[in-house]
Amino acid sequence: MKTRKVPMRMCLGCQQMKPKKELLRIVRTPEGAVELDPTGKRNGRGAYLCPDLICFQTAVKERRFRKAFGVDVDSEVFANLEGKITL
Repeated sequence: MKTRKVPMRMCLGCQQMKPKKELLRIVRTPEGAVELDPTGKRNGRGAYLCPDLICFQTAVKERRFRKAFGVDVDSEVFANLEGKITL
């Protein structure tokens, strides 16, 4: 039986490569909104993050969302994402 290659993605916070299924996908939609993508299949530019508050805070502090998406992200979007990550 052939084993499948596990897709790996880098966390914006800790900068470690991890299996895609273990990470949360955050997407910038074509309209420019930044939001959590629970399905992992939404259209737009995606970035990945560990489901860990420390990784989220590191990514925010070091402006890695801006680098990944190429746009400034509102602080209210961060507050909304933070609430969803801690659940």
